[in-house]
This record gives sequence, structure tokens and C-alpha cells, in this order.
Amino acid sequence: MSVEAFDRVHLDGTGFDRITEAEVVAVVREAITAGRGGRIITPNIDILRQAQTNKRVRGYLDDADLIVADGMPLVWASRLSGTPLPERVAGSSLIWSLSEGLGRDRRSVFVIGGNPATPEAADGATRAADRLAAECPGLRIAGTLCPEYGFERDRAVYAEFRAAVTGAAPDLVFVGLGFPKQEKVITRLREELPGAWFIGCGAAVNFVAGDVDRAPRWMQRTGLEWAHRLGSEPRRLAGRYLKRDAPYALRLLTTAAAARR
Repeated sequence: MSVEAFDRVHLDGTGFDRITEAEVVAVVREAITAGRGGRIITPNIDILRQAQTNKRVRGYLDDADLIVADGMPLVWASRLSGTPLPERVAGSSLIWSLSEGLGRDRRSVFVIGGNPATPEAADGATRAADRLAAECPGLRIAGTLCPEYGFERDRAVYAEFRAAVTGAAPDLVFVGLGFPKQEKVITRLREELPGAWFIGCGAAVNFVAGDVDRAPRWMQRTGLEWAHRLGSEPRRLAGRYLKRDAPYALRLLTTAAAARR
């Protein structure tokens, strides 16, 4: 099963692969077996909005081998346009399904991100990796890193970071540093690990580590996960969700419906 086997649904200039979560896992497993690396991006409304005006964000999307919709408004827009995506494929779900799939092949993952260590607990990346290894039989942990804020701007620190990841030679790298920092890091790492797969997974490392609670499944299914996140971090997310993303989502849905008519 190759990436080329799937059609793309276009939403506001971005092509989303018409693919299920299970098919994403199958594509990645097959590609790793064949020695081919790749990049998965899981845009939500905020990323799609930024791509309209930010050339760097557009470049990350253009560089992706798989683009899947991490947000129910994107799935709704595809349905309104008459070219439906099969389902939402969230990075916070893929961290589990990809780990389970790679475990079947005894492949390795590298986990980046999470909260820093405390006297009481290891850092978030380590705790997330331990949980993935415990719950995904056969999965190997190539390494973990929880870099300090601004690490990518310090040449010496970044060189150590890069050496640690490339030296571990993982099959897949989960980068949970938030968008767009995680995508910038992935772009640089891909040059040195062409046979590996990468996915920027945002808060997923914190979810797996148990530091942040993910929304209940009914909220995930009904497109209300954003409300749960907003309630958890109102100061950080209110401007983004309510002032910028909500109006954009409304325009996207309206345009999709009009295009079908």
C-alpha cells in the first residue's frame, strides 16, 4: 500500500489524503520495510488558516508525504464539498496506533517533547516512551529527549540534540514540540535520516505521559475536543480558538457548501 494509492481532497489550497488511521499505519509500516522514509502532517483548522498567508507553513505542507485531517471541521468541510474524507486522523491517536503497528514489526521510535523532569518524576518524553513500550508489545525505544525552550536557536545545543536523534537511527520519530517549531525541527532532521518517518504530534506526548488529560471520546467524535482544550488552557488558547480559528472555520464550511452547489 503506497502513498500514491490515495486520492487527495482539497480544502482551501491544501490536499488531504483520503485515508483512514489504519491505512496510515499500513503505509508507514510498508514504507519502512522498503527502506523509504517520510513525513506525516496532521493539520487542524489553525494550521490550515496559517498556511493561507505563511510561506513557511505552506512549505511544511508541501514537504509532507501524508497529510491527514486532525479536526472535525475539516472532515465536515470535505463532506459539504461533496468529496468526503473517511474520518478524522489525529496526531494524538496516531502516536498510539503507529506505535502498536511498529511494535508488530519490532521497529523503533524516538520520542521528543513533553514536560521537563522534576525531583518526583522523569521528563515527559521518557514517561511517554515507557508507557508506549509497556502497552505496545515489540516496540523498541530508540531514545527520548525533552529539550529546553529555545534549544533550536543555540548551535551547540542543537548539534547535540541532532546527534542524539540521528545516532539512534530510529524508524519513526514523534516530535511533540508544538506547531510550527516541531515542523522546523523535522525539516532539519529529515536531511540526516532519509529512511525514517516523522510526525509532529503536538500535545500527544503530554497526553501519553499523563500530564494532560485528553478530551472524552464523545467530545473527540463530535468535534468538541477544542472546547475541552480551551477549558484546560483558556489564557493560551482563547485568542487562537475564538478570535482567529472560529471565523476561519465558518468561512471554510460556507465556502465548501457553496462550491458543491
